[in-house]
Amino acid sequence: MVPEVFYTVCYNTKTVPDAIAAQHTFTPAILPGYCRRRIKWADYPGITEDADHTVLGIFATGLTRANMGKLDHFEGAEYERRTVKVKLLEKVGDVKTGEGNVEAAGGEREAEVYVFMPTQHLEEKEWDLEEFRKEKLKLWTRADLIFAGK
Repeated sequence: MVPEVFYTVCYNTKTVPDAIAAQHTFTPAILPGYCRRRIKWADYPGITEDADHTVLGIFATGLTRANMGKLDHFEGAEYERRTVKVKLLEKVGDVKTGEGNVEAAGGEREAEVYVFMPTQHLEEKEWDLEEFRKEKLKLWTRADLIFAGK
């Protein structure tokens, strides 16, 4: 989940005050043994186990029980939260624009991910984060979008 959507789900705004932003870190990471595919008729992806693939995602820290409750509610019954191991990466380049490369940082961490369960709703095509950022991110982070939850 990109930070803007995380903040929208957990704090009802895509731009949080510095004090809240300082509580969280977002580090690029690789999840081996999973694939992130498009879901039919949806803007968002679903990941499933797949030994031949890896998923480039984000390892977030500083999540509270309240954050996790809101994320569980947001993801809903179609997703199962699982504990996995991810490999941390380091972003080299301009942090503000996101321009640059990603390189191995050498660390492995335990993380929780949401696995999409009704696999019959998945397309074979992999989900494209950059396409989402360009075409759909504004819909998922707009000011009038409020996520209820625990």
